Amino acid sequence: MKILAIESSCDETAAAVVEDGRKILSSVVASQVEEHKLYGGVVPEIASRRHCEAINGVVKEALSQAELDLKGIDAIAVTYAPGLIGALLVGVNFAKGLSAASGLPLIPVHHLRSHIASNYIEHKELEPPFLCLVVSGGHSHIVEVKDYTSMKVIGKTRDDAAGEAFDKAARAMGMPYPGGIHLDRAAQDGNPDSFRLPHPRVDGAPYDFSFSGLKTAVINLIHNASQKGNELPVADLSASFRKAVVDSLVENFMKAAQDLGYNKLVLAGGVSANSLLRSRLSEECKNRGWRCYYPPLLLCGDNGAMVGSQAYYEYLAGNVAGTDLNARATMSIE
Repeated sequence: MKILAIESSCDETAAAVVEDGRKILSSVVASQVEEHKLYGGVVPEIASRRHCEAINGVVKEALSQAELDLKGIDAIAVTYAPGLIGALLVGVNFAKGLSAASGLPLIPVHHLRSHIASNYIEHKELEPPFLCLVVSGGHSHIVEVKDYTSMKVIGKTRDDAAGEAFDKAARAMGMPYPGGIHLDRAAQDGNPDSFRLPHPRVDGAPYDFSFSGLKTAVINLIHNASQKGNELPVADLSASFRKAVVDSLVENFMKAAQDLGYNKLVLAGGVSANSLLRSRLSEECKNRGWRCYYPPLLLCGDNGAMVGSQAYYEYLAGNVAGTDLNARATMSIE
């Protein structure tokens, strides 16, 4: 089954053709990062306008690379939640138009479910059930994946997401957007034990995260040093901050896996590209004799291929939408 998938939840206009949920026939991404760098973050109105300008060309290119036209496609999939509402609406309405014009079924896909599905493309043997840590700019979740379309949130952030904390800390250090990537690179040359930073816990919720206090601690360190005319070693501060975030993510994830009896762990989302997070998770799983999976770097960020992968399983489960499909800015993965 060949699915044309569309993704426009934030600042990437993407489309892909995926076969049977596991094989990428084409994948095209038009990034807006350079433009949003001017503002230090994503400007929703600009993102929506750029999606409008790019989506037709991106979809055409995805079909061209797959050497197909709509007659060779079996269904159309689109991210409809969660995300920036204006950005989502561009993709949803474009997909609805294609579906109506072609008569092809329309498959609505949840953004976080598709991030998890990026692992199905890389790891052909991976099947539920498993426990997944989904970490991105807007989300930090521990998800029990019981089946391809049956999921339960075990833990989540109470305030900032890990990716958001990385970006804001990096911005305070003077790094350009997107800050998380630059912070990860700077941390490679730093000493992670240079600064003692808090490791937040949530009372009564051992699997939940909290990164707001950690982010504030770093910002206060920078401001205090600036007021005294001192300059902090950016590499060391980056390494210390990265270690504190990763410690929190891995410790909670491992505890959840042990308590729930999972020995198959999966990493997903934009922050799954973080080098320390990948290495720490691999090390912890190796020491326990557990299996660990994470997506290739090309599929960590938003893309159409992951949407097409999850759409295949949504279709098999009977999750098909009509012309009344609407975008949703927020929606649980469950």
